[in-house]
Amino acid sequence: MSSLAEQVSAAGLADHILSERQLSDLLGGGDARRYGLVNRALKDGSLIRVKRGTYLLGRPYRSEQVHPFAIAQGLVPGSYVSFESALAHHGWIPEGVFVTASVSPGRKTLRFDSPDFGPFSFHPIAIQDYRFLTSIGRIRMGRLTAFVAQPLRALMDLVALRKESWTGIEWLTSGLRIDKDLLLSLKRKDFAVLKPVYKHKAVNVFLEALEQAVMTTKASLAGRSERD
Repeated sequence: MSSLAEQVSAAGLADHILSERQLSDLLGGGDARRYGLVNRALKDGSLIRVKRGTYLLGRPYRSEQVHPFAIAQGLVPGSYVSFESALAHHGWIPEGVFVTASVSPGRKTLRFDSPDFGPFSFHPIAIQDYRFLTSIGRIRMGRLTAFVAQPLRALMDLVALRKESWTGIEWLTSGLRIDKDLLLSLKRKDFAVLKPVYKHKAVNVFLEALEQAVMTTKASLAGRSERD
């Protein structure tokens, strides 16, 4: 084990994502010494660079696998996992998703490609002030945590990102292959909490149309059940 890995492990940070500042505080000494320790650890594999200034101990030096969702939090602090990544996590879409996609609080789309953890993307969308974390859950991922959008929030974030217009529920059930029963599990309160979130009128129109379609279908099924 490298000297750097020993110090990180001794500090109880073996399973944590490490910033340049954390390593500086932990290792102490001058810049040249710290750079030497980091470079030697990168060379022998005891340290992995996730991106410039963000690191993780190599797999043999950690007690558990690190989930890509937790990595995303370390890459862009303040972001949350959403879009197809969150929908797949919740079991709302059947296809595997190979990019960990998040909503970021910044203004630029960012992309990182990690050989160890795959590709990551971060996208800004127009959200009202103080609504950024509405319907966002904090999920434990081993020793770390990740912020992940709940299903309807992830879906509406995708609508906002793609600038989709409402064309009927078929875009969801056929295009995204979301099971209709999952859509019918949504309640009015799920829609209500999202109505103050998005700035763009088209997103809110989509949300209202989806709510109407879901509630109309549920009422129709309930009426049919009573007649039977």
